[in-house]
Amino acid sequence: MSDETTAARHAAARPFSAFDGWTRELAATFTLAWPLVIAQLAQTALTTTDVIMLGWLGPQALAAGTLATTFLMPFMVGAVGIVGAVAPLAAQARGARNIKAVRRIVRQGFWAAILLATLLIPILLQIRTIFGWLGQDPTNARLAEEYIHVGVWMLYPALMAVALRSLLSAFDSTRAILVITVSGVFFNAALNYVLIFGNYGFPRLELRGAALATMITSFIMFAMMLGFVLRHRRFKRFNILLRFWKPDWARFREIFRIGTPIGLTVLAEVGLFTAAALLMGLLGTDEVAAHAVALQCASMAFMVPLGLGIAATVRVGLAYGRGDVDGITKAGWTGFALGTAFMLLSCIVFLLFAPNIVTIFLSPSDPANANALALAATFLVIAGVFQLVDGAQVVAAHALRGLSDTKIPMLLAIFGYWAVGLPVAYVLGFVLEWRGVGIWIGLAAGLAFVAVVLVARFAMRERLGLLDGLPR
Repeated sequence: MSDETTAARHAAARPFSAFDGWTRELAATFTLAWPLVIAQLAQTALTTTDVIMLGWLGPQALAAGTLATTFLMPFMVGAVGIVGAVAPLAAQARGARNIKAVRRIVRQGFWAAILLATLLIPILLQIRTIFGWLGQDPTNARLAEEYIHVGVWMLYPALMAVALRSLLSAFDSTRAILVITVSGVFFNAALNYVLIFGNYGFPRLELRGAALATMITSFIMFAMMLGFVLRHRRFKRFNILLRFWKPDWARFREIFRIGTPIGLTVLAEVGLFTAAALLMGLLGTDEVAAHAVALQCASMAFMVPLGLGIAATVRVGLAYGRGDVDGITKAGWTGFALGTAFMLLSCIVFLLFAPNIVTIFLSPSDPANANALALAATFLVIAGVFQLVDGAQVVAAHALRGLSDTKIPMLLAIFGYWAVGLPVAYVLGFVLEWRGVGIWIGLAAGLAFVAVVLVARFAMRERLGLLDGLPR
């Protein structure tokens, strides 16, 4: 066979080889992501169970419990973002085949979790005083304090579980996360049933019972995850508890260096939606109810690109750790494509079936709900459009985290949410008097800005020097 013939065959085979590489990356990302997606949905079901059962107690218990968890959540998500830096760091260590580094990263993740919980708990215990400053109803403040004084201790196991979940994600063991999270939903529901209402001979603890159920469930889930990591043959070699008290200050600082911008980014996004809810409150009760319905639907759909984003962090981190520039490209764009494809599907569903979807939350047989239903359907159509940019921005942000690039994305996200999204929402909603529609368009504008700049940043990663630290 001539050299020309051989070269021609190799040239013809090259496109198929490249296609195979993308196909393998697609399969690897999907295999890693689908348990994470379902686990994210199950995590949402944990709080949904609390809301449903507290609702059975009556509106005041539900209001107090909602206030308590609303107060807790910003602290929680900020801390989760910081400890979540274990995921890209562990993935990079795995890609570099540095087993000792994995143990040290997870151990310092535990340290970060313990430190954050210890710092946050004294602040959270002051909820009644803080609610008094904010002019909240004294009865609601007292009941919220009952919940927080018990539930706040879940921060220790919940944050330490984030370090373990990051380890499992970095090593593709996401099915274990799924099984443990789903088990937690059932544990939490059963404990709520007996502790809130005093069933089967247990004391009736009401709000404190809900908080106790959440705390116990958090400890159970952490214990299950720790037991899996300590006993499974794939993870026993890391000996994550070996010399637990030995510091590794460089990696401890690295977790906070990478994780703090992640936590602040999440806080900025949560704050934007909180501000939008407050703006809705200035418009009226129907607008608030409609906003809550549309936001709940959008939040459930968001769990899918969020799970894909976590998978993108791991896949990009693995490629970065082994110095694979082509692997980084495939991992990032594959996660982006999957996230955008799903959000396109949810966009179509929201656009076509918004009036039907909102009736799940508000009864159409009650004439008093007519205005809220109409508003909710309208908001959900707009939410359908911003699904695309919401999915794009979260996957892009996570792909950049795989490169340990978090500080500039944080600044871009804060600018997009607060200097673009919120002003547009206010101007359209109140100056131009588009009311709730204007507020939702403002949310979409902020998310669209962040999506464009973060996707562009990932696309320009080499030109911006984000791969300068790549192992060679």
